Amino acid sequence: MTGMTAWVGLKRIANLSSGKTVFVSAASGAVGSMVAQIAKAKGHTVIGTAGGADKIAFLKEIGVDHAIDYKVEKDLTAALAKAAPGGIDVYFDNVGGDHLVAALNAAKPFARFALCGAISMYNATEMPAGPNNLMQMVGKQLRMEGFIVSSSWDMMPAFHRDLAQWVKEGKVTWKETVFEGIEKAPDAFIGLFTGGNLGKMLVKLS
Repeated sequence: MTGMTAWVGLKRIANLSSGKTVFVSAASGAVGSMVAQIAKAKGHTVIGTAGGADKIAFLKEIGVDHAIDYKVEKDLTAALAKAAPGGIDVYFDNVGGDHLVAALNAAKPFARFALCGAISMYNATEMPAGPNNLMQMVGKQLRMEGFIVSSSWDMMPAFHRDLAQWVKEGKVTWKETVFEGIEKAPDAFIGLFTGGNLGKMLVKLS
């Protein structure tokens, strides 16, 4: 499911073509890490964000060209501009909030945004006002589209063919964070919102 989500977002929504710069938020997560690796497997430059030294190390391990620790960087827009001085062609959004603001600022004309999630806002007690720079979509002629993978099951056979080849070639790997026992399910769920997972969050029942 997570790999398919990454593949659909890049191929169908972002319409990824050759030689692009791809920015992915929460790049050490289940979906984000697949986005990063698929983009690298297809020869693109990848910029990813994650929180903490272990996650940044993982991003470097899977070939991310520029890994940004959002827990260290005080100005995400400046950090992204430094990593991509020429701008970004694609943004795969798992986070929303400041990440989306930074991506809008860094976007090249005609860039494409695939909106998969906005985890920075799921736990908000008040609905944030939203990005204050959305008008850049007009001047830069950007395309922003949200999507749900279940609307793209027709792409499953092609995804399986590509993924099998990438795994065979050693271009794709994955991480899992596993909690033991059903009683740990609440901890696992809360961990999703606090950045407590590296890769897919799982609960092992027995």
